[in-house]
Amino acid sequence: MLAQLKADYPDDLRVVYRHFPLISIHDKALLATVAAEAAGRQGRFWEMHDLIFIRQAEWTPFSLENFKTWLVGQAEALGMDGEKFLADIESQELYDFAQKAFNAAVQAGIPGAPFLLINGRIYTGPTDYANLSVIIKLYALQNRQYKTCPPMVVDPSREYRATVSTEKGDIVIELLPENAPLAVNNFVYLAQDGFYDGITFHRVFPGYIAQTGDPSGTGFGGPGYAFVREDNGLQFDRAGVVAMETELNGSQFFITYDPLPSLNGSYSIFGYVVTGFDVLEKLTARDPGSGLNLPPGDIITAVIIEER
Repeated sequence: MLAQLKADYPDDLRVVYRHFPLISIHDKALLATVAAEAAGRQGRFWEMHDLIFIRQAEWTPFSLENFKTWLVGQAEALGMDGEKFLADIESQELYDFAQKAFNAAVQAGIPGAPFLLINGRIYTGPTDYANLSVIIKLYALQNRQYKTCPPMVVDPSREYRATVSTEKGDIVIELLPENAPLAVNNFVYLAQDGFYDGITFHRVFPGYIAQTGDPSGTGFGGPGYAFVREDNGLQFDRAGVVAMETELNGSQFFITYDPLPSLNGSYSIFGYVVTGFDVLEKLTARDPGSGLNLPPGDIITAVIIEER
């Protein structure tokens, strides 16, 4: 899984590994640690590490001597010099290194393995690919975020239209600066700064809403700030209502497919779709809460603002 994460996020993930051989409960833990380090001296650390982990049920019943013989055979199968590998796994230097790793982990209070630190913080959540990839995306998002809310760039007395260009076509939105000056200003500022370029529609429920505005594509990301919800009395009384996502009132917004009176009074409405309803119908359905193997979200290629 780590190899897949590194392959998928080469610019955002660096793995730093530390041994914690559980020598108090596994009689061959020390030798297994030594073997990985010995393989590392021949450029095969992760190959040996992963092999030992994956085939643990095979070697667990072995005696120490038989385990050592097995390890040498695996090293040679991986293209290593068997004699050098044997000499290294019998060296006191590597045994001292492994023992020191165990002592350091105990002194640090690490309760067991695997134990994850992510950017210096203890992580105790799920360790599957989906959850870890979300964390990587959210940390990477910090490089795109702002420190403060944007300055006022719109004139509430003027008219503004936004053309949201997607892979499936254009969606044109009439913005409502008189009714929702904060939301419209925020949207215009982010659009003109290129914030929405390359973002996907990460949550699409046909007949309900299509949601976008999160650069991480996880549904948890935003621009790094939030602003207050504007209660302007507008209603979800038609298809094509454009509103801010309340809990992350920063960059995420959604467009309705049908009238949704149950949403009235809960979200800042700041625009209406005037053309592009056919494009909305073409957006790929996605439910991020359904787990893995989601289809790719449709990409916003650009958002162009027209002031009149």
